Amino acid sequence: MTSGVASRLLRAVLLLPGLLLVGWAAAQEARAPVLVLTLNGPIGPATAEYVEDGLARAAEEGAEALVLRMDTPGGLDDSMRDIIRGILASPVPVVSYVAPRGARAASAGTYIMYASHVAAMAPATNLGAATPVQLGGSPQPLPGEPQQPEAEDGQAGDGAAGEGEEEEAPRDAMTAKAVNDAVAYIRGLAELRGRNAEWAEQAVREAASLSATRAAEMAVIDLVAPDLPALLDTIDGRVVQVTGGERTLRTAGAETVRMDPDWRIRLLSLLTNPNIALVLMTLGFYGIIFEIINPGSIFPGVLGAICLTLALYALNVLPVNWAGAALILLGVGFMVAEVFVSSFGVLGVGGIVAFGIGATILFDTDAPGFGLPMTTVITVTSALALALAALMFLVVRVHRRPAFIGGHSMVGASGLVEEWSGDGGLVRIRGELWQGRGKGLARGQRVKVVDINGLTLDVEPLDQEQARKGE
Repeated sequence: MTSGVASRLLRAVLLLPGLLLVGWAAAQEARAPVLVLTLNGPIGPATAEYVEDGLARAAEEGAEALVLRMDTPGGLDDSMRDIIRGILASPVPVVSYVAPRGARAASAGTYIMYASHVAAMAPATNLGAATPVQLGGSPQPLPGEPQQPEAEDGQAGDGAAGEGEEEEAPRDAMTAKAVNDAVAYIRGLAELRGRNAEWAEQAVREAASLSATRAAEMAVIDLVAPDLPALLDTIDGRVVQVTGGERTLRTAGAETVRMDPDWRIRLLSLLTNPNIALVLMTLGFYGIIFEIINPGSIFPGVLGAICLTLALYALNVLPVNWAGAALILLGVGFMVAEVFVSSFGVLGVGGIVAFGIGATILFDTDAPGFGLPMTTVITVTSALALALAALMFLVVRVHRRPAFIGGHSMVGASGLVEEWSGDGGLVRIRGELWQGRGKGLARGQRVKVVDINGLTLDVEPLDQEQARKGE
């Protein structure tokens, strides 16, 4: 009896570690993964759609959290707000993580950090400089505010900040509206997440920036983590407020699943690249113009229509100056007209200048990552100038060549008398029958054209021409 009890106890003791191991494995298997998205470069329409797809997938798969690994100079306001709306409505906690070392979350990236449920940074990273930029146009003074004169040395007049004094923020009407709206927006996000609202306002009004360590000290972010595993271990057990109520993060040792952009997002990112948009617009204009000039070519028209449609889509979502687009269209028109109008190069040069200026001002260069590099403008404009020069060279060569058919192109041609009577008859020249005029000719004789009067050829015997050359 005693031995049986002891035997059962021994078996239980031996099975206990195995049961604990199985239970631990089951718990690990049941733990939801963490979805990781990588945001590198400017924030635009493709980035916004990428994040929206990631949030939808995280909610569908019941992910423990979604990590936005960021390194961005900023981007477009509309795209940033789309991302933030998605984060605020997400039932899955969103962790913004500025990494790797040397990365930044400037401008729009700072707003996204403030909107996230958890904000973290790697060492040697920074965030801030969230002042909204003016998208074109000249500054307009606020009603009733006098304009400050400029001193002779180009510096501001009496209102300029002296050495060691703080420079006042710009006070033009459009900038004031944009700044005040941005301040209210980021303060609202800061209050929602319990972060430093005063510094958030400084980041907007004064373009202030902070390092990772200082951001953590000032409660701008929640923590500094050297890598992703350390971040997940540190935030484990943290309680966050998501859509639907509070949620406790269970991220220690969780599996991380990386979500890369699909082909559709990559295509959208390519199309909204200002360099690609300019090339597509140029090809579109030229393809359609070539089809109009040469009806029935089909291929240039089809290619031009596709390129122009894609370019118009890109222009619809990018910060475009439409005066620049008009100048590009005008420049293309001038360059095409140069081929058909004798302007001695005025139209061609004017078209190249108009195209270059239009390309330079086409996109707002203040929007981070969406300005058009001057190298692209110079390259495309130079290529068009070389193409125009080559085309004009060919046109001049064609004009200088003698005509191959009709008129005086017949002078010097040889042929055969088909019928002849007296001083006139029919001669076959280059396979065609012409009225001929000459003396001492007979049927079957070889002749050469020496002149043309209307539709009548003056001919002489070919042997006479050869005899004259021999004298």
